[in-house]
Amino acid sequence: MSIRHLSRSIVLQSFFAWDFNRDDNPVLEDILNYNIKNFGAGLENEEFIRKLAKGIFIKKDEIDKIINKAAPAWPLDQIAAVDRNVLRLGLYELLFVKAKEIPPKVAINEAIELAKTFGGETSGKFVNGVLGTVYREFEEVKKEEPKEEENLAGAIVYKKEGDGLKFALVHDIFGYWTFPKGKINENETLERTAQRKIKEEININAEIKEKLGANSYVAYNPEKGKILKNVSYFLSETKDEKIELGGSEGLDGAKWFFADELPRLNIYGDLLPFLTKAIKILAKSG
Repeated sequence: MSIRHLSRSIVLQSFFAWDFNRDDNPVLEDILNYNIKNFGAGLENEEFIRKLAKGIFIKKDEIDKIINKAAPAWPLDQIAAVDRNVLRLGLYELLFVKAKEIPPKVAINEAIELAKTFGGETSGKFVNGVLGTVYREFEEVKKEEPKEEENLAGAIVYKKEGDGLKFALVHDIFGYWTFPKGKINENETLERTAQRKIKEEININAEIKEKLGANSYVAYNPEKGKILKNVSYFLSETKDEKIELGGSEGLDGAKWFFADELPRLNIYGDLLPFLTKAIKILAKSG
């Protein structure tokens, strides 16, 4: 058994136990810790297990809607608990993890093997049918032009410390460090949105200094299809020292970094030009 397959097995068993005992309000993290200790001793990729479990948990409601749509003859609560949670795991990797990290065929095949190992006689065929249906629809959607647009705003937050600079970054469930950002509310300016998201995501008050620029990317929403997201980024200064992660979905960490630490971080490629521009501006201003 490969290390990743074992890791997925631990995640599946944890979700099964959590789902089966949900009337007793179990804590998924406690179950996960127990299973890692008892079934994953010595595993070097514990981070993969935790990231996968956290991602599934955050996207669970969204995934459950997809299952209902792809298998209308089977209400969610009538699907066997093992099959239900194999589908959650498989759909998360299929739809919410980048293909270069987990290729679609790998996500589907791994889910089928888990269903055969832990499920009933027909579990493998059932999981294969549902994931195959979703994958075909997903491939068709990828060929379409985005039907909706969303405007967002975010900020690179810095703080002067002695002769150096510190930057506030947030960590997402996909393993990347990024910057606070979010959708613009009605009648809200881009600058105000950026300030609000800084406060919501890292509990810091910041002053907008200048606009760094904007970029656009296409995201996939299982219900809406492809969405064009336009993001404006601002340079923002704070005097606050304490950084505290808020309740934003999809984030699992927040931290200050000195400028010389940034090159070692896993940061989305399309954000690097804004970060480079921010550092150049601050270097000129002294």
